[in-house]
Amino acid sequence: MKPLRIVFMGSPDFALPSLDALHNSPHEIVTVVSGADKRRTRRGEPEPTPVKARAHDLGLTTLDAENMNDPELSNQLRSLTPDLFVVVAFKILPRPLLQIPDRGSINLHASLLPKYRGAAPIHWAIINGESETGCTVFFLDEEVDTGKILKQKKTPIGPDDTTGDLYNRLKNDGADLVAECANLISAGDYTTRTQDTSQATPAPKLFRENTEINFRMKAEQIHNFVRGLNPFPVAWCTYDGEKMNVYKTRIGPDLDIEPGELQLVENHLLAGAGKGTVELCELQLPGRKRMSGHEFAHGYDLQKTVG
Repeated sequence: MKPLRIVFMGSPDFALPSLDALHNSPHEIVTVVSGADKRRTRRGEPEPTPVKARAHDLGLTTLDAENMNDPELSNQLRSLTPDLFVVVAFKILPRPLLQIPDRGSINLHASLLPKYRGAAPIHWAIINGESETGCTVFFLDEEVDTGKILKQKKTPIGPDDTTGDLYNRLKNDGADLVAECANLISAGDYTTRTQDTSQATPAPKLFRENTEINFRMKAEQIHNFVRGLNPFPVAWCTYDGEKMNVYKTRIGPDLDIEPGELQLVENHLLAGAGKGTVELCELQLPGRKRMSGHEFAHGYDLQKTVG
């Protein structure tokens, strides 16, 4: 197996285990491409992305990339004569960049493609009540998340797993898969399979507009929705005209409570759902600290509804 010359591309901490795995492999990371330094707080100094900071710790060179169509970036990467681009949680690569590496470009995606193509695959797998998901390494083409699959690894989703739980599991599983695929590509010992587009499902970005809890859904759906948005961007509802974040729920007993109606039952704060009830376990109102459902019930008017 001849070691590959790899350009690694990524920014968030999800990509860190993959960067570490390749750094510890026989292959050579010739540079790391990441986002430019930005202020993380309003008055703070510009800080590097997690990937860029780790690259510097490892003694690797880095390139900032805000515009992937910048001819200068293309020239810099071409001059490095890379064999392979490895992309983890980064930007879309245009055709001129995809044409640079001799062995192509691979991407780590946090779903079992073609399911959950898009920006939030972990969130939507949980929101939709999937019992398993996984990660996929595939060859990039010009369309998003559509390239030929090289390897996949499955993992179960527990009934109370959150996006945070799954995020941490998949970033480590994905790192093992990336390192394995680099070895396979180096040896030329691999096969690929084309994605079945008819089985594709979307995983769109999450905004304020699509993270509000609908208490007319079934209790199980509400529970999946809340855990799928924990710890970010967080599910919310309204209470007394204010936006209230909901961090943790449980499926409650099957009581006859109207959707959004609140009741305290044996010190458990329950909200009615379209079918059943959901226990509100951890909440936060604007300007206040997080509180348990029990604390909320003893400090606020339960005659008011949520929704």
